[in-house]
Amino acid sequence: MAAVTGDSSKGSLRNRVVERVARTVAGDRLDKLQKRLEDLEAEVQENRQLNIRLAEVTDLVEQLLLPMAARDEEKIAAAIEKYSRTV
Repeated sequence: MAAVTGDSSKGSLRNRVVERVARTVAGDRLDKLQKRLEDLEAEVQENRQLNIRLAEVTDLVEQLLLPMAARDEEKIAAAIEKYSRTV
């Protein structure tokens, strides 16, 4: 039993040493990866906002094209007014 306990504490010490060395060696790379991840997350959020805006503009175009084809000036004015309030 003592041999098993001794082995596990050696393994634990070894794991701690390996982890510490890995942090020391890769610390700079890990910091760069963390920064890159944060940058990518910000870009993804920006893309989401752009996609929402694109969907809004697409809706506006759809709302304008149908009334324009029918020459419905009232609906055209309403769509432009609605869009102006969102900008």
